[in-house]
Amino acid sequence: MDDLQRDAAGIGTLADPVRRQLYRFVCSQPEPVSRDQAAEAVGIARHQAKFHLDRLAAEGLLDCDYARLTGRSGPGAGRPSKLYRRARRDIAVSLPQREYELAGRLMADAIAESAATGVPAVEVLHRIAHDYGRAIAQHAERRPRDAESALEIAAAVLTEHGYEPRRIDGEICLANCPFHTLARRQTELACGMNHALIAGVAEALAPHSPHARLQPGEARCCVVLTSG
Repeated sequence: MDDLQRDAAGIGTLADPVRRQLYRFVCSQPEPVSRDQAAEAVGIARHQAKFHLDRLAAEGLLDCDYARLTGRSGPGAGRPSKLYRRARRDIAVSLPQREYELAGRLMADAIAESAATGVPAVEVLHRIAHDYGRAIAQHAERRPRDAESALEIAAAVLTEHGYEPRRIDGEICLANCPFHTLARRQTELACGMNHALIAGVAEALAPHSPHARLQPGEARCCVVLTSG
């Protein structure tokens, strides 16, 4: 299951009003809660609370622990209770896919390195984005046999990261910009980072690297890929 499918399934689980109440209750508590506590808070039977809490956990919205609520241990202490708390991971769905967390992470790393070294932040950002692009392409399941297969692999990698590649007249245009809002406010900064990232993807497919060129267009990403 990819990230979008997983997160969409998790958020869809909250469409049920009882689950939504349980989730809000669990998230509002400073400590993990038991099924009995959740059932009492929401006003439902324990077996209903168990069903819905376990469904929330199965979809990744809650994490589970086990502990004896009496604080006793040893014989006669009873079985540990299953406790629920908010999942540690972030969950978000954006359609079309956006990657603002990635942009923030790359920029924060660039600013920190720039402050430590004196190298201009934009220069550092381009290098970090390029290295990130290389890294994600190096994890592709297959290696290119020729220029055409390299273009296909680049498109597959970029698909996984929300770019929505489309073949038009022998070129790969990217119908979605994962940094859309940022690109509207800081066009040169966002497009430079984006170009560096995609160029890193292309470079990782050497010796058949596609060519990544800046070619801004209406309602699409600013980069176009062609066979190298």
